[in-house]
Amino acid sequence: MNLLITITAFVFALGVLVVVHEFGHYWVARWCGVKVLRFSVGFGRVIASRKIGPDRTEWAIAAFPLGGYVKMLDEREGAVAPHELPRAFNRQPVHRRFLIVLAGPVANFLLAILLYWVMFMHGVPGMKPVIGAVTPGSPAAVAQFTPGEIITSIGPESVDSWEDARWLLLKYATQRAVVPVEARTGHGGIVLHRLDLSRFDVANLDANFLDTIGFTRLQPLLPPVIDKMVAGGPAERAGLRVGDEIVAIGDQKMEDISQAIRIIRTNPEKPLLFRVRRDGNTVIDISVTPDIRANDDGGRGGHIDAMLRAREGALADYVVNVRYGPVEGMARAAFKTWDTSIFSLKMLGKMLIGELSFKNLSGPITIADYAGQSAQVGWIPYLMFMALISISLGVINLLPIPLLDGGHLMYYIFEIFKGSPVSDKAMVIGQNIGMALLFVLMAFALYNDITHLISHG
Repeated sequence: MNLLITITAFVFALGVLVVVHEFGHYWVARWCGVKVLRFSVGFGRVIASRKIGPDRTEWAIAAFPLGGYVKMLDEREGAVAPHELPRAFNRQPVHRRFLIVLAGPVANFLLAILLYWVMFMHGVPGMKPVIGAVTPGSPAAVAQFTPGEIITSIGPESVDSWEDARWLLLKYATQRAVVPVEARTGHGGIVLHRLDLSRFDVANLDANFLDTIGFTRLQPLLPPVIDKMVAGGPAERAGLRVGDEIVAIGDQKMEDISQAIRIIRTNPEKPLLFRVRRDGNTVIDISVTPDIRANDDGGRGGHIDAMLRAREGALADYVVNVRYGPVEGMARAAFKTWDTSIFSLKMLGKMLIGELSFKNLSGPITIADYAGQSAQVGWIPYLMFMALISISLGVINLLPIPLLDGGHLMYYIFEIFKGSPVSDKAMVIGQNIGMALLFVLMAFALYNDITHLISHG
């Protein structure tokens, strides 16, 4: 079931991003008067197609789904009837060709802005940036952070959730900067810390960088409550009911769901005395004997065939819902897209000069895994995933690599200064170089995917 969700979420996200990207090219091409022959989602053999409109544009789905293209009328790719020459792509002024090519990446950025805007208006749930344990000797400890403080701003930007804090700390860590961090204490006082990240090792960014800084997010205790039970399972057979709060197991007081799961897993086929609070006040003891079967990690352990949830209201003091109005939401969505794009370019630059490991490149397998995980969590995380991938697609396509949109834009810039198009020989050489570069990048990404699968298998 998880594999089906992963494949469906990946294919849907990729399909939307490709269609939006290619529609950017298509729409501006039509606006500039260029005839579009084919709009294809995917490469290779056409699986299904239909011709629509006065130009009989072929809308097609091809066999290889990782990408797409818009084929325009062009003398370099075949004979063009004399009366249609003004509508050929190669006959357009350089500024029009530039706009048509640029429109694809721009469409991806606009999609990201739209997705962020929808999320910001709806509200993005998150955890309050409450600091947990601080690692002794770490940059956070040197800056004198203390557990229980709530981060309110990092540098000039306000912080509403741990997601905000993590993003800003990541940016400043890669810059190796000394950044002011404002926090509120449990008594309501304001404390200003100077967090020195000048010695942060950017090469190890693939590790949990917050651990390196010395922060841990405060993990709230979640008293366990029986949520759902499998009919005829150990929990139901013993007499547990939905809504029972597990107060203790044996002589151990239950303060968190993880505690209860750990005890159940490590005591298969052994009677456990559950003390539960029922209907809010009645406390009763029930003996439950977990069955033994396979765990998700491949091992074997105890199971009572019941799902646990947190006690109602247990997370209220730790959860925040970040929401903005339409105008502020749009402004923040545009800034978020811009900020993420610039950060992505900087990270690519650090990879090229050796400051950042190529281990951080992800291929289609990892991206598909993220798509499945985010889709299972909820539609807000899934839209967040799509926005990030849309930005990445826009940024990568703007790189000055032949075969990508950025490579064509580079040719047009040369043409503007040179006064004439780049020679066919130069374009062929550029295409070969671009193909080699893309092959190397894909090889790195797939290698990272396989390594990730093996290390987590």
